[in-house]
Amino acid sequence: MSRPTKVQPVILCGGSGTRLWPLSRAGFPKQFLCLTGADSLFQQAAKRLMGLGTDHIQVADPLVVTGEDHRFLAAEQLREVGILPSAALLEPVARNTAPALTLAALAALENGDDPVLVVTPADQTVANASAFNGAMHEAIRQAAEGAIVILGVTPDRPETGYGYIQAVVSPTSTLVVERFVEKPNESTARQYLAEGGYYWNAGMFVLKASVWLQAIESFRPDIAATTRAAWAQRSSDAAFVRPGAAEFAAIPSDSVDYAVMERCPGSRFPIRMAPLDAGWSDLGAWDAVWSVLPKDPQGNAHVGDVLSTDCRNTLVHTTSRLVALVGVQNLVVVETPDAVLVADRSRSQDVKHIVSQLQATKREEHTLHRKVHRPWGWYDSIDEGGRFKVKRIQVKPGASLSLQKHHHRAEHWVVVSGTAEITCGDKKLLLTENQSTYIPLGEVHRLANPGTIPLEIIEVQSGSYLGEDDIVRFEDTYGRTNA
Repeated sequence: MSRPTKVQPVILCGGSGTRLWPLSRAGFPKQFLCLTGADSLFQQAAKRLMGLGTDHIQVADPLVVTGEDHRFLAAEQLREVGILPSAALLEPVARNTAPALTLAALAALENGDDPVLVVTPADQTVANASAFNGAMHEAIRQAAEGAIVILGVTPDRPETGYGYIQAVVSPTSTLVVERFVEKPNESTARQYLAEGGYYWNAGMFVLKASVWLQAIESFRPDIAATTRAAWAQRSSDAAFVRPGAAEFAAIPSDSVDYAVMERCPGSRFPIRMAPLDAGWSDLGAWDAVWSVLPKDPQGNAHVGDVLSTDCRNTLVHTTSRLVALVGVQNLVVVETPDAVLVADRSRSQDVKHIVSQLQATKREEHTLHRKVHRPWGWYDSIDEGGRFKVKRIQVKPGASLSLQKHHHRAEHWVVVSGTAEITCGDKKLLLTENQSTYIPLGEVHRLANPGTIPLEIIEVQSGSYLGEDDIVRFEDTYGRTNA
């Protein structure tokens, strides 16, 4: 009996999803959003890959490549769906997908195996799991024999937002990639559909770890060498693996497509394609989100607290309040506690221009939501004025904030639910529901939850400066000390 093929899932969990603002932000990008169900896109990707196992395919725990800033989000979301990563590879700076995949390949080869890497972005959705598994199983079979295989999505419309793959049937009846083509205009996209043999590039790849390293060393030896140097200087903290920061910063930035895949046709690395017809979408803009959501008979897709009358083909997504529409068509309305987007649905791609304006003016709405997730829980800034700010804070059971002090503000804490263990100077005290305490300006303090249920408090800050950077950390469970 033959040994099962070892498969190492690799989830590329970078990107900022600027066209899905205001729901997607730099600090909470689209892969962590629940757009098409109860699970986030990242959780959906992890569950899809873990579901590939059969009697002949042995699937390892996933490798996740993400940024330092998103490490706790990724770890927490995997924990919520009962998946433990084999490692989370943390990029100190963004260097695109080719270095990310090279890191994953080096990690996959660490224990002496040479598994088949199944590589997928974290921010896509697939409607038909059975069809996805079938396409992936075929790709894994070919990759186990040494092939590079890309997933090509069977197009159902003349889409101008995706790159295309042209594939032809080989004498062995496999599909061989003849060329990659950039995003076409509409007339060219219609021509591709009429001719046949063209597929959308889904950014999913299946190949052995050793084959990727051979290919990147052949086509981009500079990326291969600098990524190896960064990997050699790695450090580990539980499941978190950090490549050398200075060495990683020296890696040239390039995508898997440009660095390797588009150079493969006609080379010693022929590339094959497995067709995917499984209701795939990369949810690249709000119009794509509208297309995959359930709709009423008038074509409206509404999520949250929405009322409408005499509306057609609208998308409304609310998170904190009622949104009402009357007599409008083809609109996108996205409401969050601190920002509202109203756009023509056909102009969804142009939301990125709003994000560019936010970046240029250094507005916080580009980076953070009003509700900010932290490794210990979250806080929501519910009100503020000239010399005060009010926050709602939740701390997970067993978690604690850093031992810290502030130079410019004092804090008042009121426990709403749960039990708070509070360090204030040389004193420690336990507070329960409806009890409160005061943290003077400059006092060293810490908030912790020793209980088994979430702790929730209301914090009132007062002082001359209330920015998040007024903090000196002395001890921190999460490696963030600066004193």
